[in-house]
Amino acid sequence: MKMNEDLQTIFQKVKEASCSLLSLSDQILSRVLSDMAEEAVRQTSYLLAENEKDLARMDPANPKYDRLKLTAERIAAIADGIRQVASLPSPLNKVLRGYILPNGLKIERISVPFGVIGIIYEARPNVSFDVAALCLKSGNACILKGGSDADCSNRAILHLIHEVLQRHSLPEEVVTLLPATHEAAAALLHAEGLVDLIIPRGSSNLIRFVRENATIPVIETGAGICHTYFDEYGDLNKGRDIICNAKTRRVSVCNALDCLLLHASRLADLPALCAPLAEKRVTLYADAPAYAALQGSYPEELLQHSTPEHYGTEFLDYKMAIRTVATIDEALQQIRRYSSHHSECIITGCKAHADRFTREVDAACVYVNVPTSFTDGNEFGLGAEIGISTQKLHARGPMALEEITTYKWIIEGDGQIRK
Repeated sequence: MKMNEDLQTIFQKVKEASCSLLSLSDQILSRVLSDMAEEAVRQTSYLLAENEKDLARMDPANPKYDRLKLTAERIAAIADGIRQVASLPSPLNKVLRGYILPNGLKIERISVPFGVIGIIYEARPNVSFDVAALCLKSGNACILKGGSDADCSNRAILHLIHEVLQRHSLPEEVVTLLPATHEAAAALLHAEGLVDLIIPRGSSNLIRFVRENATIPVIETGAGICHTYFDEYGDLNKGRDIICNAKTRRVSVCNALDCLLLHASRLADLPALCAPLAEKRVTLYADAPAYAALQGSYPEELLQHSTPEHYGTEFLDYKMAIRTVATIDEALQQIRRYSSHHSECIITGCKAHADRFTREVDAACVYVNVPTSFTDGNEFGLGAEIGISTQKLHARGPMALEEITTYKWIIEGDGQIRK
C-alpha cells in the first residue's frame, strides 16, 4: 500500500511541475533541448557503459536486443533528432480556428499541451530521449515507465536530463522515470486526475494490456504487421531494393516488412526479388507457388513452407512470409484480414492500381514504390516521434509535436449575455 501512496505522491508532483512549463517561452525550451543534445554526446561513454549492463543480461538472439543496444552512432543520431525538435516551430498557442459571431463574440480555438503524458515502453532506451524532447518542446510533463530490460540505460539517461533541467532552474519532475515494476505500471494506468494521457510503445501484448486496463485516455501505437504487394506492373529493380530495405534495414522495429504479396504473373521474378534477402540470411515462409519458384535458387535451409499463422505474425526478426495472389483484389483482401493498420506498400508502375491501393488500404501510412522503413517521425521531418499511432481518434501515424497537443476555446466579449 505504501508503494502506491509513494507513486501517487510522484504523480502529484509531476502534475504540479507541469504548470511551470506553461510560462516558459519557446526560446527557453529550445535551449534546454539543445543542451540535452550536447550533453548526450558529451556523456556517450557513460551512457554506453550503463547500456552495456542491460545488454549483458539479454540474449543477443532476442529480437529486443537490437532495440536495446546503444552505440556512439545511435547516440549521435538521437542528439541530432533532439536538435531538430529544438529547431522546429512551437506547436503551442496556434490559432487553429477563429471568427467573430454576429453578437460580437470573438471565438478562437488554440493549441495547448495535454499536461502530463505517461509513456509505457519496453527495451527502447532511445524512447526516453525522444519522449522527453517532444514533451518539453510541446509544454508537457512526462512520466516514463520503462521495462526492466533497459533500466540501467533509462536511469542514466534520466540522470543526464535532470542535470540539464537543473542547469536551467527547471523542476526535475517534468521528466520523471518510474520504477521498472508492474506495480508502477498499474498505478500509472489508474492515475486519474493526475495523468492526462497514456501512450504505450512495445509489443502487441503490452499495448493490449494498457488498452484493456487503463482508466485514463490511451493512444494506441500498435504492432506493425506490414505488407508489400509486388503488383503485376511492378519494376523488378525497384522492387528488389524496396523489399530488402523494408525487411532488413532494421528487423526489430515496427515498420519492418513481414509479408510479401506477389502477383502470380511475377513468380518467375521471385528469385531475383529475394536474392538480396538470401545474402542477409532471411528465412522465408512461402506458400506453394512461391516455394516452387524459389526452390533451387534460394538457400534450402532458409526456405520453408508457410502456415496460416505466418500471415498474421510480426516477426521482428530475419523472417518473412510470402503469399501469391491472382489479382490486386486478392492482395487487398489479404491486407484487410491481417493488417495491423500500421504501414502497407504497393510496388507498381500502374497509376490506377496505385490510386486504388492508397484509397482502399486502411493503414496509418500507405506507400507507393517506397519501403515501409520510412515510417518514422524523423524521416517525416518531425524531428522525433513519440510513437506510431494505428488508431483513428486524435492522431494517426508518426506522432510528434502537434499530435501531443490538444486545444481549448477562448471566447472574448464585451458584456454580451445570452438570451
